[in-house]
Amino acid sequence: MTPLIDTHCHLADPKLRDDLHAVLERATAAGVGYIVAVGAIGSIETDRLTVEIAERHDGIFAAVGVHPHDAKDCNSTRLGQLRELARSKKVVAIGETGLDFQYMPSPPEAQQSSLHHHLELARELGLPLVIHCRDAESSSANDPPQRPAASHKVIEIVREVGIPPAGGMAHCFTGDQAAAVEFLSLGFHISFSGIATFKNAGALRETARLVPDDRILIETDAPYLTPEPHRGRRNEPAYLRFTLDALAKAREVTPEQLATQVLANARRLFHIP
Repeated sequence: MTPLIDTHCHLADPKLRDDLHAVLERATAAGVGYIVAVGAIGSIETDRLTVEIAERHDGIFAAVGVHPHDAKDCNSTRLGQLRELARSKKVVAIGETGLDFQYMPSPPEAQQSSLHHHLELARELGLPLVIHCRDAESSSANDPPQRPAASHKVIEIVREVGIPPAGGMAHCFTGDQAAAVEFLSLGFHISFSGIATFKNAGALRETARLVPDDRILIETDAPYLTPEPHRGRRNEPAYLRFTLDALAKAREVTPEQLATQVLANARRLFHIP
């Protein structure tokens, strides 16, 4: 079968890093041949560790950036450190960056500023951008929205600044069909995580049906967002196949057909040989 590619996971997270050899062995046994490991969360050390992991393994590549949670720390020093790390040939993207209106250790204004900086850095370095969008959850369906949807605000900022020429990826997409159309019109690829396997994710699977063949990607976001039937456990790249199977069924293609398409898309976006 075509090798699978996990286009977004966090191998430097302690939940995976401390068990990395076994995690990668299980991934290989499950048919995962390539991984894009994302730093971004926490300090610059997470990015450094992610690049080191990528440099030690042929099939692993890295993305570096400042997660929206840490956007308040996205200053000139941090951006300079990211620029240096991106000199590695194994760094294939900038991010993840974007907006997270559910958990906000960094205020919206800092998140928006950080997104601007990442767009500029990706353009400068000729790398694609990895976007994160997450909205606040209302306590009631009748609660008025507190701010524009994160996806809509991200789209507004990207339209203002311009998508980097190398393109980008809307990771762990959970938006509606209108948001998907907007991201696609900007030139983004759209990536789906284990959320697409959840029983209540029928609308998301319907959105996945609309994504053109040459723009769809899949990911685990491990150690987070574990797919069914392993929900509740730590996630890892070996579980990617469950998301592949769910999306292949939704798109009425075979898992092999979808795996081949996703690998071609990821290779083109991230310039993976």
